[in-house]
Amino acid sequence: MPTRLHRDALVALVLCAGGLSAPRAQADGNWYALDPVHTRVAFSIRHAGLSDAIGTVSGSTGTVYFDPDDWTRTRIDVSVPITRLDLGDSAWTDATLAANLLDGARHPLARFVSERVEPLSDRRARVHGTLTLRGVSRPLVLDAVLNADKRHPLPPFRRTLGVSAAATLSRADFGIDAWPSVIGDAVALRLEVEATRSRAAPQPSAGDTKAVPDAGAGPATPAAPDAGDEPATPAASAARPVESTP
Repeated sequence: MPTRLHRDALVALVLCAGGLSAPRAQADGNWYALDPVHTRVAFSIRHAGLSDAIGTVSGSTGTVYFDPDDWTRTRIDVSVPITRLDLGDSAWTDATLAANLLDGARHPLARFVSERVEPLSDRRARVHGTLTLRGVSRPLVLDAVLNADKRHPLPPFRRTLGVSAAATLSRADFGIDAWPSVIGDAVALRLEVEATRSRAAPQPSAGDTKAVPDAGAGPATPAAPDAGDEPATPAASAARPVESTP
């Protein structure tokens, strides 16, 4: 019969084993949900050869898988509500969302899904992925800078990922080719992103059995976070914008 000393030693061994296994259990707890309030997409495009028109889009949602020890495992899936576009003037904004340009009524969301991440330094990387805009999908490369991956200083004090990124695209590549004599083709993008650590890994959607990564492989494209984690993407306006001059 085991003595009390033997029992105490066995309990200590079990507790130690549990403590050693905890980091492994948390090793894939690196899912983040975009904070739609503190994430913003800004863009600029030449207007009439006179100046660069500057606009923003708020309310982006999505998920990020980020392993600070292996950036190549990073996966990003983000939706941008085009109907939240703001050029600082309602008529100008409506003209941009009209059918001959962004066609926001039929294509209210843009989506970026990463394919691979190319680390450049301990804080910089190139994110290679696919952007779908106005129903057209094209490759896009983001030059990204990791600002921080730390506990947020304000309540609820959740771990937060902060990233700045930039890219340039051709609007004609996405079928947005109206008014070429007035609107430039090159669109400069700037993204300021904050994402908070999710309470749990996203659950696989129907037919997707690899949404949560296994220990030996990079994660598949993540599914959307639980509804309780972040607000849903704002619904598109039901009214179809009229075509007008930008």
